[in-house]
Amino acid sequence: MRLLVGLGNPGSGHSNNRHNLGFMAADSIVQRHALGSWRTRFQGQMTQGQLGGDNVVVLKPATYMNESGRAVSEAMTFYKLDLDDVIVFYDEIELAPGKIRVRKGGGHAGHNGIRSLVSHIGEAFWRVRMGVGHPGNKDRVSGYVLQDFGKSDSTWVTTLVDATADATPLLIEGEDNRFMTDVAQAMRDVDTPPSPRDAKANKNEG
Repeated sequence: MRLLVGLGNPGSGHSNNRHNLGFMAADSIVQRHALGSWRTRFQGQMTQGQLGGDNVVVLKPATYMNESGRAVSEAMTFYKLDLDDVIVFYDEIELAPGKIRVRKGGGHAGHNGIRSLVSHIGEAFWRVRMGVGHPGNKDRVSGYVLQDFGKSDSTWVTTLVDATADATPLLIEGEDNRFMTDVAQAMRDVDTPPSPRDAKANKNEG
């Protein structure tokens, strides 16, 4: 069994925040693979089904981002899962908008959801890092990730979460490189904005 976790903050006021990209990915996975209806459990919303030849549980913690680890730990304990069984989808400011990377383990890099997971369950879980770009100044990060995506972002965001959902069976099968390749190919012809940090650097160079 695999536990697929989308990180975000609960409530309609946060639903289109950059910080809720993990929730968006989880919603798309459930919809595109017909995994069933969400129900309240493990301090969040969860559903389960078959994906990539394995049983999966999809979880969206409702604890707010900085307490996400409590919900994940509860689900892991119930299903007797190891860290290698956990795949977490979340927004990553250190990647340009629309980029995606998969890795196992590592630190939290200042992401409060990942910080909470590391605190509650350890480091060696799988991470699907979904780029939203960096605001250019570390003091602006909190406000930036809690802002909504703009209307001009809708195409690339939708393409990214849907391509992620379509390729998720590859993650279940251990094909993380093929997963990244498939998502990158889906994003190839989609216009994505530069990170504010990159745009500022290019302007200064000009």
